[in-house]
Amino acid sequence: MQNIDRHVDLWELFPFTPEVGYLGLTIVSFFGSLIPFVPIPSFVLVATMAVGEQFDIHVLVVIAALTSTVAKQIIFYASYGGRKIISEKTKKRMLPFQKLVKRYGGSAAFVAAATPIPDDLVYIPLGLAKYDPKRFFVATLLGKFVLYYVIVLISHYMGLSLLEPVLQEIDDPLPVYIGIIGLGVAMTVVVILLLRLNWEKILGRIAPWTLEDDDNNNQN
Repeated sequence: MQNIDRHVDLWELFPFTPEVGYLGLTIVSFFGSLIPFVPIPSFVLVATMAVGEQFDIHVLVVIAALTSTVAKQIIFYASYGGRKIISEKTKKRMLPFQKLVKRYGGSAAFVAAATPIPDDLVYIPLGLAKYDPKRFFVATLLGKFVLYYVIVLISHYMGLSLLEPVLQEIDDPLPVYIGIIGLGVAMTVVVILLLRLNWEKILGRIAPWTLEDDDNNNQN
């Protein structure tokens, strides 16, 4: 009797096919990026669509970068407005962190966007610290362009060979979904902890300039 070793196919993990076209990519990229801390891998769809000549790789990058940036901007604004419901005690604790973020926020947003990390872990604190929305948008968009160009170019010229070793180790998609949800919960806990930390004590040791009083610290 023949023994067939079954592995999960890519589309069992990601319920879309390349035939969904540019519109499908737009929908997946936007809504996938709109859910905080739950990494729906739209980059997998982008990578798959980049293989071969069916789709223009530059159009793929533009769609993915723009839609994901717009979604992250919404998350940023939600965090920006969410500062109003934070207690005055928490705001005071966050003042040093707010100053640190405002100085390095653009670089942090760019790095978070240009790398496949849980970027909301950076974006939500940026919103809470009232970082400049225009600078956030530009930094995030540039970072997303870098990320998706890397993904698209590698996939276009190397195919899906980079994903095959990963898929060969998976025989059931359920643990993958559980892992995604678990990561989302963990990242949410991290943000809550960020709000509860004593930033005066932490940054007073490594960045004492954040404790200096100035007019920017009085923003609510």
